Amino acid sequence: MTWRPRALILQHEKATPPGLIAPWLAEQSAVVDTLRIDEDERLVDPRRYDLIISLGSEFAAFDDSIPFVPREALLFEDAIEGDVPILGLCFGGQMLARVLGGSVYRAQKSEIGWLPVRTNDPELVGEGPWFQWHFDVFSTPPGADVLAVTDIGPQAFVSGRSLGLQFHPEVTPAIMEEWVRVYPHELKAEGVDPKALLAETKRRAADAKRATWRLLDRFRDVVVLRGK
Repeated sequence: MTWRPRALILQHEKATPPGLIAPWLAEQSAVVDTLRIDEDERLVDPRRYDLIISLGSEFAAFDDSIPFVPREALLFEDAIEGDVPILGLCFGGQMLARVLGGSVYRAQKSEIGWLPVRTNDPELVGEGPWFQWHFDVFSTPPGADVLAVTDIGPQAFVSGRSLGLQFHPEVTPAIMEEWVRVYPHELKAEGVDPKALLAETKRRAADAKRATWRLLDRFRDVVVLRGK
């Protein structure tokens, strides 16, 4: 089956672009719309799309005082009702968990860096290491299948035709350079060496891309397209 999806990317700030998601979508011959939901308040009908991809954010998926957060929650609700698959990355995964009935809350400990996960489905979500940069965590939504965890909390789950991830499979050295530049205060507060983080990201870039491709291809084949 040839899959040429119409995809909607939800981007929440300039510093969090789609990274590796973009060339993977290009490989699918996807038609891609990107919505800067933090700046653009127009309502979007998710049923026009075959896939919704929600990226990371410096804001919390439980903080409805941020104007785009409740708008995105409503968009997710409409997508789920219309059986439109969602791929949620970090903030996006937390938002997916929230809308499906899970909880999102401040974690007891942050996770920043290239960290392994304990996986129940290594064919879909490998053990990593995957890149993490988050301060919040989610509980698994009712009825969802947990695919991977760390001591901090769930790292991946499938619900219907949607996949929620806590980590960042999209990260590239260029994204890391921007995050280190824009969010140095977060790294300093957590005692993380930005130079070492960037060096490790560059060193792992080729392996990380291969792992991301495997994850995305498997997501397409066994989550999105199953039964289609």
